[in-house]
Amino acid sequence: MDTKNKETGELFLCATPIGNLEDMPVRAVRIMKEADLIAAEDTRNSIKLINHFEIDTPMTSYHEYNKVDKAKVLVDKMLAGQTVALITDAGTPGISDPGEELVRQAVQAGINVTSVPGPAACINALIISGLPTRRFVFEAFLPSDKKERAAVLEELSHETRTMIIYEAPHRLCRTLAELAEILGGDRQIAVCKELTKRHETVYRSDIKGAVDYYNANEPRGEYVLVIAGLNREDIIRDKQDAWKEMPLEEHLKHYESQGIERREAIKLVAKDRGVPKREIYNMTLNLSLIHI
Repeated sequence: MDTKNKETGELFLCATPIGNLEDMPVRAVRIMKEADLIAAEDTRNSIKLINHFEIDTPMTSYHEYNKVDKAKVLVDKMLAGQTVALITDAGTPGISDPGEELVRQAVQAGINVTSVPGPAACINALIISGLPTRRFVFEAFLPSDKKERAAVLEELSHETRTMIIYEAPHRLCRTLAELAEILGGDRQIAVCKELTKRHETVYRSDIKGAVDYYNANEPRGEYVLVIAGLNREDIIRDKQDAWKEMPLEEHLKHYESQGIERREAIKLVAKDRGVPKREIYNMTLNLSLIHI
């Protein structure tokens, strides 16, 4: 498809390698050559990629600190008929990336937005982690603000889906320690480093093991943490155990105070505690809590 000579331009989100140049999508190379302009997160970094694939399309910077104003400029260019290829330093633009703002403005302006799929560190880490992949949540980098960070970690402590977090080497030990404290040291984790590169490694253990390992071995490179979510059966068991700590008479009154009859309250109590209703009925007889 020829991307030039359109009444209104388009925005192409072009994935680029996260470490290995052989992962460069063939279609992305073509789109970047045909585009009128390449918007890059760091032109000094992207020029190496551009030169390697002999792409001579003009390039402009688009990054976190100019994303709002520069997006308006790029949208105007696309409305005037130019096609823009957006790339990030590595991986898929728009994921934990200023490209999200450009996409938002382009969509609002009625510009066609499409992607050229390719590498994404979060997905690569997930599929090689050995942890469940059907349901997952991507948190990117945890907030630097102390209160916001604590709130996010508290939310994650109740998460049942597999969690994916990005982290820099100088903060890795601190983050692992926080995860061990809030999520529990026995939670399974895969710490992925330098994905697709020569020294790619995946350290699989529980979080406590990861804390010990990286305290003893200085972190180097960029990391993706893949963390197991809470087991649903464990959640149900914890709730049942919490109910079992409540005296039976108090548990029954919890429902009867809501106008629920004794026999129906017995059924509800049995369900809360994960036991047969006959067991609760017999217990109430022994406690002389039911009149027959």
